[in-house]
Amino acid sequence: MSSLAGKTALVTGAKGGLGAAIADELHDQGAKVFGTSRNVEDAELIASRYGTSPVVMDISDIRSIRTSLKSLWESERPIHLLCNNAGINAPQLALDVDEHSWQRVMDTNVNGTFFTTQTLARFWVAEGIRGSVVSVGSQAATVAIEERVAYGSSKAAMAHMTRVLAFEWGQYGIRVNAIAPTFIWTDLTKLTLGRPGMEEELTSRIPLGRLGVPADVAPAVAFLLSDQASLITGHILAIDGGYTIH
Repeated sequence: MSSLAGKTALVTGAKGGLGAAIADELHDQGAKVFGTSRNVEDAELIASRYGTSPVVMDISDIRSIRTSLKSLWESERPIHLLCNNAGINAPQLALDVDEHSWQRVMDTNVNGTFFTTQTLARFWVAEGIRGSVVSVGSQAATVAIEERVAYGSSKAAMAHMTRVLAFEWGQYGIRVNAIAPTFIWTDLTKLTLGRPGMEEELTSRIPLGRLGVPADVAPAVAFLLSDQASLITGHILAIDGGYTIH
């Protein structure tokens, strides 16, 4: 039997890139997968990919989160697993960051992650479901990376959020973990990572000497969500080729 057979999973930001890879992995391991997008057309494409119903949700909007998840829960309960993948980056030097770009990153990466998780956790506690959460963080939460002050700060907040939620919700059997990847090659990142000299510069900081690919990340998310990781909570798993060890 697949490790996630009989489970229902929600993956935020599942249209492409890492989110799609994670959703595919959960589906391949037997989970029923719902993926979110803030765009109706994209949500319908995601739903058709997994044979489920579309979930239109803007994680930067708390009202959208609560409305969408209430509707999903009422029609598809229970949702057992949550992967908080949706997030944004706005690369800027610290001296150039303005209030709007800072707040946009925080609204999505911090507020969106928290209120999505809280909303599902309230359903879990009310119905006695031992849910599992994995949030997609970043090595930027641990090490300083140029032009990542807002992004790194948001992912540091996510890391600490993970620990606190795991601490508070362990009594309900709810596990909360996160991953912290290095730079990952996807269709969404290739324009940045493919700039002349960029790959060489970044890999020079990574002891294993290469950037990541989605196949390095998605199985780790599936493992942490699964019952195979039933004694793991509050953990931030670095998937970084050693970037953060120095």
